[in-house]
Amino acid sequence: MNIKDIKALAAVLRQADLTALEYSEGEMHIKLERCAANVMTISHPGALPQPEQPDVTAPAQAAETNDFNNLCEVKAPMVGVFYAAPAPDASPFVRVGDTVEKGQVVCIIEAMKLMNDIIAPVTGRIVDICTQDGAVIEFGQTIMKIV
Repeated sequence: MNIKDIKALAAVLRQADLTALEYSEGEMHIKLERCAANVMTISHPGALPQPEQPDVTAPAQAAETNDFNNLCEVKAPMVGVFYAAPAPDASPFVRVGDTVEKGQVVCIIEAMKLMNDIIAPVTGRIVDICTQDGAVIEFGQTIMKIV
């Protein structure tokens, strides 16, 4: 695998708005991850952690199902700084897995020293928060996803 192939995989990661991508070819295994800072990490075959074996004595829990056909992306209406909580020492407005009501404040974007409440456009459950607290976000950037 050469650098062109890695760049092509990174382009797929960005275009599909994915946060992680794994690819294997023979003994070569590559894992690309992206966060708000667009940081990517590459794992080599010798550095891969071994997956944990599930505890067969624990009771099986029903897996949550998400209907991604009804996915709603909360997008930034402006350029600014994303804040997940109303104050630095306060708990966040929402976490992944929380249920929100339409019109509920889910975060704040600071733009030109003004704090702008961002509200949930639909009732649903938060399945992904796509940025980190304190990150600068662009107009139209996906902030979080609600199912």
